[in-house]
Amino acid sequence: MKIQNLNEYMEMNKERFTKRIIFKEDKSTVFVLNFEPGQTLPAHKHPGSNVYLLVLQGEGTFTIDRKEVPVQQDDVLVCNGDEELAFASTGSSDVSLYVMLNKIPDEQYAKNM
Repeated sequence: MKIQNLNEYMEMNKERFTKRIIFKEDKSTVFVLNFEPGQTLPAHKHPGSNVYLLVLQGEGTFTIDRKEVPVQQDDVLVCNGDEELAFASTGSSDVSLYVMLNKIPDEQYAKNM
């Protein structure tokens, strides 16, 4: 068994969003993405994976296959790896997203940024 406290991974940076890995086991990883107001995550895909997202705090807008999806704290989404995914922090407070990828397509997806 492993246990972590999410508050330890909710770390903001004025220059860009942060990604903090919580767990990496075999082909799955769990991490927190953190955004200050106005910061964005560029459009990308996760081929061969499902992406599970929980909004821990704040609000923003996902763009999934060019469709805008507004989200706020406690919203949960799932996307398949073939869907193009982007995010923008559109509110006035910090945003943290809890993310789980199963079957990570490449080790680059399981590194801190």
